[in-house]
Amino acid sequence: MRRVFWAICALLIAGPAFAQAYPSRPITIVVAYAPGGTTDVLARIMAKAMTAQLGQSVIVENVGGAGGTTGTQRVVRAEPDGYTLTIGNMGSFAANVSLYPNLSFDPRKDLAPIGLIATIPMVVSASKKSGITDMAGFLKRLREKEGSVNIGTAGIGSTSHLAAVAFQHVTKTKATLVNYRGSGPSITDLVAGVVDVVFDQTVTMIPMHKGGSVTAFGVSSKARIAQLPDVPTFIEGGVSEFDLSVWNAMMAPKGTPPEIVAKLEAALSASLDDPEVKQRFSDLAAPAPEAAERGAAHLGKLVARDVDRLGDIVRAAGVKVE
Repeated sequence: MRRVFWAICALLIAGPAFAQAYPSRPITIVVAYAPGGTTDVLARIMAKAMTAQLGQSVIVENVGGAGGTTGTQRVVRAEPDGYTLTIGNMGSFAANVSLYPNLSFDPRKDLAPIGLIATIPMVVSASKKSGITDMAGFLKRLREKEGSVNIGTAGIGSTSHLAAVAFQHVTKTKATLVNYRGSGPSITDLVAGVVDVVFDQTVTMIPMHKGGSVTAFGVSSKARIAQLPDVPTFIEGGVSEFDLSVWNAMMAPKGTPPEIVAKLEAALSASLDDPEVKQRFSDLAAPAPEAAERGAAHLGKLVARDVDRLGDIVRAAGVKVE
C-alpha cells in the first residue's frame, strides 16, 4: 500500500513539473489543407507569434486531402503531449461530421479545443476571363443555363465548398463545382480562367483583388469592409440570405494534459494581442476574437453548435460526398 501511495504522490508532483517543462522541443501545427489558403496563412502567422511566446519553434506542416479529414485524423491519432496540434476551421471541425458519414473520428469527442483564432467574412470573386463583374451578372449566368458556371472549391467540406453550396441553396441556382485539394490550387486556376468563380475568405481574396488578378464582387459582412471598399456586400447584391462567415481555430488531440492546454491557450491569446499579429489580421480583414470568445470552453461550444447548424445546411442542400 505504501508503494501505491508514494507512486500516486509522485504522479501528482510530476504533472505540474511536466507542464512547466513544456515545451522542450519543436511543436508541429498540422494544416489539413494545401499551402496558400486562409487556414495556411493564419497558421503561419500564429506559428511565428507562438514561437516567441513558447520559446520553442512552432512549425507548420500541410497534410491535405479529403476536405480536411486526412490532416485532422493525423492529429486525432497523435500522441496527446502538446507537440502535435492542428489549425482548422468550421469545415474540418464541424461540417465534415455530416459530409462524411463514415468519418472515423468526431471533433467534439476526439479533439481538445485550445481556442478561436479569427472569424472571417467570405468573398466571392470571378476570373477576368469569365466576364462576370457583379452579383447581378453572376446570378444571370447561373439562371440562364444550369451548370454553366464553374465554381472552384478547396475540396468537399472546405469552407469555400460550404459557401458555394449555401449560395446555390439560398439562390435556388445550380453551378458546376470543381473541387481541388486546397484553396491555393483553386485560386491559381481562378486567375488562369480555368474556373469562373471562387468563394473564399478575405485573407486570400483581398490580395488577389487588390492585385487585379481577379474581380471580387461580394463580401459576406453586414457592411463593406475597409480593406475592400469597392466590393459590395451580398446584402447590396440582393442575396441577404447568404451571411456565411468562417471561424478558424486551434485544437489538440484528446487527452492532452489540462496544464498543457492551459499553456497553449495563454500563448495563443498572447499571440493574438501581439501588435504585429493584430496588424496582419487587420490588413486581411480577419478580426481576432474578443476576450469572452477566447479559450477552450468557448471553442468547444462553438464546435458543438456548428456541427448541428452546418449539418442542417448540408442536408437541406442534399450534398453528398462522391
